[in-house]
Amino acid sequence: MDDFAGRGAGRKRGGGRASGRRVLLYSHDTFGLGHLRRSRTIAQALTAADPHLSAVIVTGSPIAGRFDFTDRVDHVRLPGVVKLPDGTYASHNLGLEIEETVALRAAIISAVEESFDPDLIIVDKEPWGFRDELTQTLETAKSRGARIVLGVRDVLDEAETLRREWERKDAARAVETYYDELWIYGLPEICEPLAGIPLSDRVRRSMLYTGYLRRATPPWPEVGLAPPDEPYVLVTTGGGGDGAALIDWALSAYESDPGIPLHGVLVYGPFLDTERRAEFDRRAAALDGRVTAFSFDPRLERLLSEAAGVVAMGGYNTFCEILSLDKPAVIAPRVKPRLEQYIRTEAAERLGLVKMLDRARDGEGPEVMAAAIRGLTGQRPPSSIRIPGLMDGLETITARAANWARQAAE
Repeated sequence: MDDFAGRGAGRKRGGGRASGRRVLLYSHDTFGLGHLRRSRTIAQALTAADPHLSAVIVTGSPIAGRFDFTDRVDHVRLPGVVKLPDGTYASHNLGLEIEETVALRAAIISAVEESFDPDLIIVDKEPWGFRDELTQTLETAKSRGARIVLGVRDVLDEAETLRREWERKDAARAVETYYDELWIYGLPEICEPLAGIPLSDRVRRSMLYTGYLRRATPPWPEVGLAPPDEPYVLVTTGGGGDGAALIDWALSAYESDPGIPLHGVLVYGPFLDTERRAEFDRRAAALDGRVTAFSFDPRLERLLSEAAGVVAMGGYNTFCEILSLDKPAVIAPRVKPRLEQYIRTEAAERLGLVKMLDRARDGEGPEVMAAAIRGLTGQRPPSSIRIPGLMDGLETITARAANWARQAAE
């Protein structure tokens, strides 16, 4: 692996640059919460480990402002975009063509990079950014001597599908041209996400499997979610935009089996369709207090930490939370539009970390989900399986950044 730490030592800074190290994190966030939550977790770990470091997250998430950010971490919101049913994109709120919106986003990103003058840039998943909006920023930052890292989750997609996507986006060229390192937020025991991508030996040597990103449990807020007084199972869909099927399945289990021993706590996610939310609320209310439903709270880790078990779809952040808080979990992964969740969950089940509900293998009736929820009371937690380095992600990242800072100062 190249000496990431020392290569930026001779960097020229802009006039008036104050002391202290700076990290810029890019999170395109056209939909969902995963990219923003991952970037926020990394930014907060970096600033906690280094009192002289500040971090700015540039994000397209429409709900970024609903999250808390710790000291020396802030965010800049990009104009939002949405994916339409036909697969094309459109501006979320602005009355602009998508090309104009992308140009505006690119200009904002460039302005932030120039003004903030980061020593390190961490790009989440998309090497060129959304529709190549990072191109100018990458060029400028590289010429200034900033270190640039591409961070990807443990699983991206099925290998051939990902190869075609990267070929279409010319993503490998961006990696070869601009990126100093690739951080993979997982372990090869689960997946080697870039194994099928044609990359140079230099890039292969720059890959670092960090382990998963450990999540902490925040204190209960004065307002927001409050747990029931009895043992409960948490049913969570992450962002919720594609989580209606899981909520429906869990509700059907409680409707068909009045003897389920765990109270059901459903958290829909902020992107669940409003009509489906109203339908689910009516069904939950008819269950005589056996189920509690919430829309969304950014401190979901607190609710998860006190649950007897978890039922989830298996997105990256939820998987990290299940491992971090050591909860018996049943994961029913989606298989469209990507196989990411299925690949992750199948590997995790094979290792003994979680139980998977595969509709094709296990069935999809309410009794299947009811049995899975009942089984959580006797299911072993993830910690019963010893996998070296499993949860070392944040420690690996902060150690890498500290080593770079130390050598740059010499």
